[in-house]
Amino acid sequence: MAARVRRHAAITAMALALVACSSDSPTATTATTQYLPGLAARVSLPGAVDRAPLVVMIPGGGWRTADPSGFAGLADRLASDGITAVTVEIRAAEDDVVYPVPVQDVLCALAFASAEVRRLGVEPGPMVLLGHSSGAHLAALVALTPGAFSAECPYPIVEPDALIGLSGVYDVASAADVALALFGPDADDGVWDQGNPMLQAGSHPGLPVLLMHGDDDRVVPPSFTTGFDRVLAEGGHAVTSILVAGADHHSIYTADVSGAAIVDFVASLPR
Repeated sequence: MAARVRRHAAITAMALALVACSSDSPTATTATTQYLPGLAARVSLPGAVDRAPLVVMIPGGGWRTADPSGFAGLADRLASDGITAVTVEIRAAEDDVVYPVPVQDVLCALAFASAEVRRLGVEPGPMVLLGHSSGAHLAALVALTPGAFSAECPYPIVEPDALIGLSGVYDVASAADVALALFGPDADDGVWDQGNPMLQAGSHPGLPVLLMHGDDDRVVPPSFTTGFDRVLAEGGHAVTSILVAGADHHSIYTADVSGAAIVDFVASLPR
């Protein structure tokens, strides 16, 4: 965490990196700030709107790291299509934290994004959590069971209206050797069960879900997504699943590969 704090010490809400133009232009604006000490958020606003869907983007990293920089292109694409996109850092094993801290960070990141875009004059809605890989796992937990977690967060807690998972590691029991980075060596079976979205799929029925996975993913097999699709549908969720030909574990979150499908999904959500 110390390195992360040093990296962002100079970033404050009053020193925003705005890279766009006036309020009467359709061009998006982008700003970077901290939402918690040492944790940065990049806010991409569509231009000249007073209401827009909000997508909060949670990075993967095998629960060991959580670098959101790879989301920049996708976030800019969403903003250009009228969607507010917020990419966030969360804590991970490299910061000497274990479950439920990363989940609590996701919950607080969503709360920050909702409050921040309102402060900037844009009413958010619907609000969507998007995650990639282990970030999709964390986003799924918050989307399915938001009331199960509390966080020391300076922003009013909100619940997401939809979930997008990109190449997610949903069944932690089937990836226990990697998920140990999240749960640590001392977590009992009850904690692992609470942190397994496959076992929470019957919660929050009716939550719309978009799942995408590349058929050339050599890191997380597509079976993680097809299995999650099945239990979500059984739990009463409206699920859209897309297996993307030729996409791998990292290309799945690029604007060219998943941008259009995400924009279409968000446009389909109730306003």
